[in-house]
Amino acid sequence: MSAEHTNGQRHVVIVGGGFAGVGCARSLAGRDDVRVTLIDRNNYHQFQPLLYQVATCQLAPSDVAYSLRKLFQDDENVAVKLAQVTDLDLATRTVTTADGERITGDALVLAAGSQPNYFHTEGAEEHAFPLYSLDDAQRLRSRILGVFEEADRDPSLIAQGALNFVVVGGGPTGVELAGALADLIHETLVDQYREVPVTSAQIHIVDLGATLLGPFSDKAHDYVAKILGRKGVQLHLGVAVTEIAPGHVTLGDGTVIRTRCVVWGGGIMAPPLASLGGLPRGRGGRIDVLPDLTVDGAPGVYAVGDVANIPAPHGGAHPQLGSVALQSGQCAADNILADAAGKPRQSFHYHDKGIMAMIGRGAAIAEVGEHRHELHGVIAFSAWLGVHAALMSGVRNRVDAFVNWGSDYFTSRRGPQVLDRADAAQIDWQDDTELDTVATP
Repeated sequence: MSAEHTNGQRHVVIVGGGFAGVGCARSLAGRDDVRVTLIDRNNYHQFQPLLYQVATCQLAPSDVAYSLRKLFQDDENVAVKLAQVTDLDLATRTVTTADGERITGDALVLAAGSQPNYFHTEGAEEHAFPLYSLDDAQRLRSRILGVFEEADRDPSLIAQGALNFVVVGGGPTGVELAGALADLIHETLVDQYREVPVTSAQIHIVDLGATLLGPFSDKAHDYVAKILGRKGVQLHLGVAVTEIAPGHVTLGDGTVIRTRCVVWGGGIMAPPLASLGGLPRGRGGRIDVLPDLTVDGAPGVYAVGDVANIPAPHGGAHPQLGSVALQSGQCAADNILADAAGKPRQSFHYHDKGIMAMIGRGAAIAEVGEHRHELHGVIAFSAWLGVHAALMSGVRNRVDAFVNWGSDYFTSRRGPQVLDRADAAQIDWQDDTELDTVATP
């Protein structure tokens, strides 16, 4: 497929259907002078900030995933292609897919997202559960439910850590997952596994930093620690995870925690696509871009969202946030149109609406506005609901999410509690030779 203009249209190739890629495609949709090819290895756009709610049975997978083809079904100038990109030619703005197809554009937008960064932690990639895709969330949900089923079958397994859960990372992913998991266990599963001493379940958060949710204020740090403490979550701060084995986790201070469910929220890095084509890379293996989001030395090539190191006004790079990704995709679209019109490109300016995190039922923290006005509790919870619903794709997804959020807030009957990844729930309780010498904390 060439970059030849069809009816005078410029061809824009977008790799990635996340916030950045969809933001770019939406900004170009419906135009007569541009045609878009949006490539992704999945045929859906996933709402990544809510994956933890799928993992903890608050939302169904269909609530956080939306068909890319359906999203652009009314836009004749946008074509969606299900494919895995395996090679790049920056000089010709050409991508090659796993089946050998070559697609060339007048502009190429790289929006391939991120992948977990395990920081060379021994055993992490093999034994931890990441939370960066819809499949990750479903596998984690199955493991959570699976260990309760195992404990119900054989209560003696509790002494081997069956009901211990370790969350690595004290950022939004770790904090939100820990809070939601505590609610699931102590408000829902306690009524369904009556023969299991659910109150013996332990949730641990481990982070190398001195506080949870580092970018927030000291007041917020205290609030989050207090809320999680009330939920029974144990904090291990200022300490690293040095090993993740099949049946236990070892911390840098020598603490050993028996567990069969370790969630990795310890950081992200660029996906394999960033290493293709000789792209300039910086921190996290991400693609370094100029202020206008173009790749230096590669005319017509843009990198946006989590795959890129986007320069911030006061040095460093913008954080890997959904709002940054969405706005950078929209900015890339504007600059592509400016190029076509012979106008100068504009530097990316992030409109920061604040940061927020859910800590559990009715508890949230938000810092909003230019001066970071801080909100706690129910008000922050309401703000969180509004912002996340506004970002979701599709009216039905929003409605279903609000119905489930309302049910979760006013009742303890969460759903769907579906163990649909049998392989993730299967545990060989004899596969950790060190278990006999490890004491449960």
